[in-house]
Amino acid sequence: MNMQNFVLTVSCKSTRGVVAALSGYLAEQGCNIADSSQFDDLDTGKFFMRTSFISEERVGLAALEEGLKPIASKFEMETALHEQSERMKVLLMVSRFGHCLNDLLYRWKIGALPIDIVGVVSNHFDYQKVVVNHDIPFHHIKVTKENKPKAEAQLMDVVEQTGAELIVLARYMQVLSDALCKKMSGKIINIHHSFLPSFKGANPYKQAYERGVKLIGATAHYVTADLDEGPIIEQDIARITHAQSAEDYVSIGRDVESQVLARAVHAHIHHRCFINGNRVVVFPPSPGSYASERMG
Repeated sequence: MNMQNFVLTVSCKSTRGVVAALSGYLAEQGCNIADSSQFDDLDTGKFFMRTSFISEERVGLAALEEGLKPIASKFEMETALHEQSERMKVLLMVSRFGHCLNDLLYRWKIGALPIDIVGVVSNHFDYQKVVVNHDIPFHHIKVTKENKPKAEAQLMDVVEQTGAELIVLARYMQVLSDALCKKMSGKIINIHHSFLPSFKGANPYKQAYERGVKLIGATAHYVTADLDEGPIIEQDIARITHAQSAEDYVSIGRDVESQVLARAVHAHIHHRCFINGNRVVVFPPSPGSYASERMG
């Protein structure tokens, strides 16, 4: 049996002795820590930690989890232990803008995004052929004002049947219900453009062009009942000039959106994200996690 690589994530009240207890336990189990990040939030009094380690004595996941229980109980921790080789099951959702979908499919295909894409859901048929050509199940779920509850029930059926652990809204243009957002809290990532000033409604890029905006940005965040106001995972911007056209704004914006969403998904699937109230603690990537491609 080969040595196994694991990731341990911990969140708890900030208390003296947490790191010592965890590192001591791992050493006792014959584990060697390869990388560790931690953050003590002085404002909320919460502590977050992500540790990747190698089980040199070949202790399995179940045994490690069982041994952690007394420590977790003592410090009132929320813990999760993952095998690094295990790929997260991800469900993608898209409407009629395919740049983020195509980017994620490409990164997945070349191994830069180590996930299992268990399906793609859309309220249109525009990308059915693209998805099927990747040997990925395509689910068309039509959404109207009248059938929205039924459509969301169909979506949850897909989630349950596929075992999806994460939903990625790759420019899916339907608003999810409060009930669905709460049920899948911390398991849905969305992407949207970011402008200052903010432009809503039809054709925001044209509005930005007409106002002479000099920065185009994108924000990836966890979805909550508050539209586009969930805890932020990743952001980026691109600088533009007066010489660029409205079409340039759209093209540049799509590039930024694709990169930001990919980086957010990459962080989540590697268990580097911790929701901290209205914010997200995002630890930097571990050495070698960008071996196939530097995201963005």
